[in-house]
Amino acid sequence: MRTRAAVLREVGRPAPFAHSRPLSVEEVQLDPPGPGEVLVAVRSAGLCHSDLSVVNGNRPRPVPMALGHEAAGEVLEVGAGVSSVRQGDHVVMVFVPGCGSCRPCDEGRPALCEPGAVSNTAGTLLSGHRRMRDAKGGELHHHLGCSAFAEHAVVSEHSLVVIDPELPWDLAAVFGCAVLTGAGAVINTGQAAPGSTIAVVGLGGVGLAAVLAALAQDCRQVIAVDVHADKLALALSLGATDAVEANQDTAEVIREISGGGVDLAVELAGSVPAFETAYRATRRGGTTVTGGLPHPAELWSVSPAQLVADERTIKGSYIGSSVPSRDIPSFLALHRNGRLPVEKLLGERIGLDAINEGLDTLASGHALRQIVRIS
Repeated sequence: MRTRAAVLREVGRPAPFAHSRPLSVEEVQLDPPGPGEVLVAVRSAGLCHSDLSVVNGNRPRPVPMALGHEAAGEVLEVGAGVSSVRQGDHVVMVFVPGCGSCRPCDEGRPALCEPGAVSNTAGTLLSGHRRMRDAKGGELHHHLGCSAFAEHAVVSEHSLVVIDPELPWDLAAVFGCAVLTGAGAVINTGQAAPGSTIAVVGLGGVGLAAVLAALAQDCRQVIAVDVHADKLALALSLGATDAVEANQDTAEVIREISGGGVDLAVELAGSVPAFETAYRATRRGGTTVTGGLPHPAELWSVSPAQLVADERTIKGSYIGSSVPSRDIPSFLALHRNGRLPVEKLLGERIGLDAINEGLDTLASGHALRQIVRIS
């Protein structure tokens, strides 16, 4: 079938993106779903910093690639052997397809799925195939198995979680990345306990979801950290107990207002200085979680003696250490009960043709979660 998709052909075009236009909305050929694959009509997609990281080269991916990884849509057709979804289902896309049979999947850690990591890096579906071609017949790579900035997408059935058809598309989309990653970093990776203290460094869509999750976990003190005053004000309006502007003294300020450091610090800004702040703000015996993704060449050093003497724990968190088939329904239940008001994180709605302008808004650091309404 013919459909439209936002295609990245060249990495590193400069901002403003409204002028350099790194994404071109093109008519592409989408092949039918193969075995274990599903054709989805994409309804809404979230514009995430991870998309911007591919555009600017911080997350190296093969090009040409159809971008987009946070989305919700409706199943139109299923390939041979598909059993987990059926035509007409409403689904959320998940950007790490868990194969269900590798060692991490067997251990209940599908975020670390080995075939999923291989296919995502190669720009293929979990099957190893590419199902998109441009007008000249050239293959297009898939972004994290989703390529959701498109009217239609073919994905692995393992990239989908069925949701309540009453859930609005715009809201459903953000559960596939922002909520899964941010709330998961707090609840799954950090195991935030009621009565504990937590700092969230970086208040994008993922970071704000982490703030909401900390409140849902009944953390006693929730300290929000960002460079932008409007994001700090938003975090306070959501229920954060404290807001701290990010600068060279931030860690010391957090240690002072928390009485010696927080039990859990979660870095979701995607920068080494932000992670350094989170680490220094963590108390002795505490845990620092990083879910941000700076450029792979950037490094951070630590004293092993401090790790020993302070009994510190450092954890990475990818897609919130989540089991999507378990956690998306769980987080949706928290939302229904009013304990995870994710609708407060949603910002401007834009069309697919305005996606480059949306990248500029995203890069400014001030935007709430922009939603690309597709069909």
